[in-house]
Amino acid sequence: MSDQHLDRLRAIVGATNVLSGADAAAFESDYRQVFHGRSLCVARPANTHEVSSVMAYCHANGISVVPQGGNTSLLGGSVPDDSGTSVILSLARLKRIRSLDATNATMTVDAGVTLNQARVKAEQAGALFPLRIGSEGSCQIGGNLSTNAGGTAVVRYGNMRDLVLGLEVVLPDGRIWNGLRGLRKDNAGYDLKHLFIGTEGTLGIITAAVLKLFPVPSSVSSAFLGLPTPEAALAVFSLMRRHLGTDVTAFELISSDAMTLVLSHLPNQASPLTDTHPWYVLIETSSNANQADAEAQLLAVLSDAMALGHIDDAVVASNARQAAEFWLIREEISDAQTKARGSVRCDISVPLSSIPQFIRETSAKVLSIAPKARMIVYGHIGDGNVHFNPLRPDDMPAEAFLGIHGAAIAGVIDHAASEMEGSISAEHGIGVAKRDELKVVRSREELEIAWAIKRALDPFNLLNPGKVLPTLSN
Repeated sequence: MSDQHLDRLRAIVGATNVLSGADAAAFESDYRQVFHGRSLCVARPANTHEVSSVMAYCHANGISVVPQGGNTSLLGGSVPDDSGTSVILSLARLKRIRSLDATNATMTVDAGVTLNQARVKAEQAGALFPLRIGSEGSCQIGGNLSTNAGGTAVVRYGNMRDLVLGLEVVLPDGRIWNGLRGLRKDNAGYDLKHLFIGTEGTLGIITAAVLKLFPVPSSVSSAFLGLPTPEAALAVFSLMRRHLGTDVTAFELISSDAMTLVLSHLPNQASPLTDTHPWYVLIETSSNANQADAEAQLLAVLSDAMALGHIDDAVVASNARQAAEFWLIREEISDAQTKARGSVRCDISVPLSSIPQFIRETSAKVLSIAPKARMIVYGHIGDGNVHFNPLRPDDMPAEAFLGIHGAAIAGVIDHAASEMEGSISAEHGIGVAKRDELKVVRSREELEIAWAIKRALDPFNLLNPGKVLPTLSN
């Protein structure tokens, strides 16, 4: 029977675009090689019609489908289970940039267009698509939408949900919903696009999107700060927001342990500051003012913050190259952890006012479990998102650290976030790794509503089964 399914899928997408056996192996694990599974095959459609035909065939034959974009998920959301019965539906060949409307400030793209390709196309048209994440060269727009990606510019521009006006979605039974409307005001019934954004391909497969474009700022300024505490960082952020408003584009916190780790990972990169500090902050502002005036405004706020004792040291980038060096430090922290191996990765959010308390109290709890753990804490303090990732001690193997302490540490971190009315997933999604935790941090009523929506659109649970939604007992 499996040969019959493969033959039919080959007829839909072409013989060379159905991969099985060893040819499918690269799609059956995530890029970090943490999550692994087996598939019936990988189908690589070239357009929405082929996605629809694949879904209709799989629906009619009870075959589960796992959508996959750039496969950069950190939580196993794009990897099949071990059954070997699922079709991985790769969106990589859906890479048309369908249109760009400069007057309407929109761009319509296929789901397989990478984030970098979308950003470059916007720049060529004299516009900005502002989503910025470290994997922009490989992550795809469809995947960004499926997880409601955030990144480093959320404080000014918002999450992916805020950057989209319309979607095209293939439903689990193969029907196509065309909602590619570039409207900023539309109250004609339910706004269905929000039903599919952030649901990790469990309700439908996003095949195209209308993206918002923004003016390119006339000036961009960056600064790297050394500070004594997270409380001081939050005070600086409040001061900047009060004086610079929406010009504050990014505000990234970095712990001393994270700084030490990333500089050891980047041997040719030095710290921007002469002395070491307990905490660091990377700031970016952008505006329509000229560069000299924008830098003067930033320097004035930083001088006030230093006079108030919030900042111990600071350097403002003198050119684009130096600013890029600042950002390299921030962007390479995740990769440095992957190479070091043995970090407990938690992506939490709490109200901004609770960030210092969360970091202080949760760090103490983690160190009571693993006293020599390195506290790799960094992230988007400007929008309340902290990547709280304790790393194994230098003298302890990764497997031993994770085996002895991993689950307990993750539980402590997620519980602390929930106690402070936060979230256990700010921007990475749920996938399979955090699926069962939802039973603890979400109410029964909320999960029952989610399952009711899932059953309405996917009654046979064929689309990315086992992801996001935990099984509920009667």
